Amino acid sequence: MDREFIAERQKGLQNYLNVITTNHVLSNCELVKKFLDPNNYSANYTEIALQQVSMFFRSEPKWEVVEPLKDIGWRIRKKYFLMKIKNQPKERLVLSWADLGPDKYLSDKDFQCLIKLLPSCLHPYIYRVTFATANESSALLIRMFNEKGTLKDLIYKAKPKDPFLKKYCNPKKIQGLELQQIKTYGRQILEVLKFLHDKGFPYGHLHASNVMLDGDTCRLLDLENSLLGLPSFYRSYFSQFRKINTLESVDVHCFGHLLYEMTYGRPPDSVPVDSFPPAPSMAVVAVLESTLSCEACKNGMPTVSRLLQMPLFSDVLLTTSEKPQFKIPTKLKEALRIAKECIEKRLIEEQKQIHQHRRLTRAQSHHGSEEERKKRKILARKKSKRSAVENSEEYSAKYSNSNNSGSGASSPLTSPSSPTPPSTAAALGLGKRCKEGKDVRITSTASASATSSSLASCEHRGAYTASAPGCEWCEPRGLTQLHPEFPKGNFEESRNL
Repeated sequence: MDREFIAERQKGLQNYLNVITTNHVLSNCELVKKFLDPNNYSANYTEIALQQVSMFFRSEPKWEVVEPLKDIGWRIRKKYFLMKIKNQPKERLVLSWADLGPDKYLSDKDFQCLIKLLPSCLHPYIYRVTFATANESSALLIRMFNEKGTLKDLIYKAKPKDPFLKKYCNPKKIQGLELQQIKTYGRQILEVLKFLHDKGFPYGHLHASNVMLDGDTCRLLDLENSLLGLPSFYRSYFSQFRKINTLESVDVHCFGHLLYEMTYGRPPDSVPVDSFPPAPSMAVVAVLESTLSCEACKNGMPTVSRLLQMPLFSDVLLTTSEKPQFKIPTKLKEALRIAKECIEKRLIEEQKQIHQHRRLTRAQSHHGSEEERKKRKILARKKSKRSAVENSEEYSAKYSNSNNSGSGASSPLTSPSSPTPPSTAAALGLGKRCKEGKDVRITSTASASATSSSLASCEHRGAYTASAPGCEWCEPRGLTQLHPEFPKGNFEESRNL
């Protein structure tokens, strides 16, 4: 095939892949990951999940699988099944199974205890867990199935059971929520984040699909993700900013993404956001600027308490009679604190590596530019010229010293007809000739006596057809042999010195 045609197709394919990987939803798709990295994504996690669920049903026979909910979430290693209780066949529940992630730092014992503790968590803005269990490699949780779906389903007008890509990748209509909904939902989410932060429970997984809608109330989902050590949905964003290095600041940054999606009906094209489109209120833009702007990402995130005091949320009245309850034993609190520090440490190391890679990429791009190449060529020429001048001056000084020492009494006798010592130009091999008209060149720093005798032998030979070995006046050598570091390309320039 034609090389140009192949090169053009390769370039087109690369551009196509660049578009896919810059789309946050598509880049997390299992098919894309398997295509780009088949070695690390070769396992069939649906089969693994079915095996784990089957083992669970042996010990808990009251549950029964209705159907698998294929690809309703974005995670590759998390699978969902629609469930029912045998003695309550009309009720529908959702079972979620997830494998361990790279940020799992709890011991197996503490991990299993904390997972089993989740059904005891009661909060008006946390979606309750019906059942939870775990082993050394995964966790399994059951919650009530909600027909209305999540906050993201409301924004995108999607059906909860549809696959993730179908629901959110190409929405038919882009429309944000009303201002009162933004204020109410935002206040409820901030309240539950503050509750978790005060309890020392790491979250770090806030996004619209993890907020369940129950009437006019938002309830947070997937508290188990941080215990499992799973990566955040927005990790590729906040890992670029070194000031977002705690799980509290991660939650605030993720809240900015969620608020943007509620306001404009779509996620931001890129982060940080340089300018925000018109919003229902300037109070919304103020919160967005404090969490997604260049200045915020560079200088750090505000606290959840600070966001609650901002005009957008400070006047929202919440009416709830449910009292929050989530008792964590002291030993498990300490285990959570250590795990949280380990998660943050790994995030900081990852941010450092990304920062170093960016600096290296910028340096390579700068040095590879056409302007820098021209500058380097000019500098190289100047350096070679300066080196040639220094070498010629050094050689002149050496020759002068050797000539002075050769004129003393200890110098050997030479023929009376020996020519006068060569000038500086002759020392450089630039045009000195013997009496017979032959070119004379010097290629070494021999003593004056050796030079004179060689010249005498030249003079007495007369016409010759081949240069005598060792005769420095007659051998056809140039400046490159005179000094091995002398650049050949600058020979013509040095002749004019």
